[in-house]
Amino acid sequence: MEGILPKLPIADWIDVFVDWLTVTFSVAFDGISEGLEAFVEAIVAGLGYIPPIAFIILLTLLAWKLSNNGIALFTFFGLFLIDNLGYWEGMLETLALVLTAVVIAIILGIPAGIWASQNQTVKRIVTPILDFMQTMPAFVYLIPAIFFFNIGVVPGVVASVIFAMPPTIRLTILGIQQVPADIIEATEAFGSTTGQRLLKVQLPLAMPTIMAGINQSIMLALSMVVIASMVGAPGLGADVYRAVTQIQIGQGFEAGLAIVVIAIILDRITQNIGNKKQGGTT
Repeated sequence: MEGILPKLPIADWIDVFVDWLTVTFSVAFDGISEGLEAFVEAIVAGLGYIPPIAFIILLTLLAWKLSNNGIALFTFFGLFLIDNLGYWEGMLETLALVLTAVVIAIILGIPAGIWASQNQTVKRIVTPILDFMQTMPAFVYLIPAIFFFNIGVVPGVVASVIFAMPPTIRLTILGIQQVPADIIEATEAFGSTTGQRLLKVQLPLAMPTIMAGINQSIMLALSMVVIASMVGAPGLGADVYRAVTQIQIGQGFEAGLAIVVIAIILDRITQNIGNKKQGGTT
C-alpha cells in the first residue's frame, strides 16, 4: 500500500499547527504559564506554613469526619511515615500539582458535562473527544505542553488536566441523565424552568455520581506525577524519577510508597464524601 498511495503528512500538519499556535497565542500561553506557576507556588507556600504535626492532625480529623476511624488512623500514620522518611516537602509539591489539576478539571469538566447532558448534539461531539483523550498515551500530552509552556510545573499541570478531565465530564453527563424520568416530569408539571430543574433537582441527585468522577480525576492526576517529573515538575514523582535514573532502588521504593499513601488517603476521603452525599439524598 505504501507504493500505491503516498504517505499522508499528518506529522507535518501537526507540526505546522503547533508552530502556528505557539506564535499566535504566545502571550496567552505566557500568561497561563505565569498564573499556573504562581497558583501552585501559593498552594505549596500556604501548606508549608502549617507545621507537619499540625497538618497531620488536621487531615486526620478531616478523614475521621468525612470517612471512618480506620481511614483516620491510616492518614495519621501514613503522613507521619512520609514526614519521617523526609518526603514532606515533595508531598506538598505533589498535592499542589494534583489540587491545581483537579480544580481546573472540575471548573472545565462539570460545565462541559452539564452542557452535554442537556444537548445531544454537544454530547455526540464531546464523546469521541473524550474517547481520544482517554486512549491517547499520557506521554504524548507532554509534547505539546513542553512546546507551549517550556519545562517545569506548568506542562505537568496541563498534561494532568487533559489526562484527568474525562471522568469528570463523563460521570457528570451520566449522573444528570440517570435522574428518574418521573421526577423530571413532576418538576415540569409544577412549571419549573430548565435552570431550576437543573440546579434544584438534577444536580443534587447526580452529585454522588459527579463525586465519583472527581474521585477518578484525582487518581488520574496523581498517576501523572511521575510522568510529569520528566518535564521538570517537582514533587514525589521527581524523587521516583531521580531514583530510577540513578538506580537507587530503596529511595525509589520510599518515594513510591509516599505516593501510594497519598493516593489511598485522597481516594478514601473523596469516596466517602460521595457516599455521604448519596446517603443524604436517599
